[in-house]
Amino acid sequence: MGPESLGAALGERATLVQFSTAFCQPCRATRRTLAEVAAMVPGVAHVEIDAEERLGLVRALGITRTPTVLVLGADGGIVRRAAGQPRRADVIGALGRAL
Repeated sequence: MGPESLGAALGERATLVQFSTAFCQPCRATRRTLAEVAAMVPGVAHVEIDAEERLGLVRALGITRTPTVLVLGADGGIVRRAAGQPRRADVIGALGRAL
């Protein structure tokens, strides 16, 4: 995945991609968690994508629920994928695989 499909730049080292919807309560908590982790780890970006606005991408990636988080390596390849609200420790662990 690259900037053209995400609509945002990739992080130098990794990117946390969050698929959300407007009325998703766990998406709000996920947004905070991913933003905090991205701020803690140099070279990591957080990109949030509105699943309803980007249905083509959602279908192409097989996203079936929100929040869904993809951890991308520096090259844009998907390293880890998880659905549901993640714990901070799990996000940090998944980032370890990407870095």
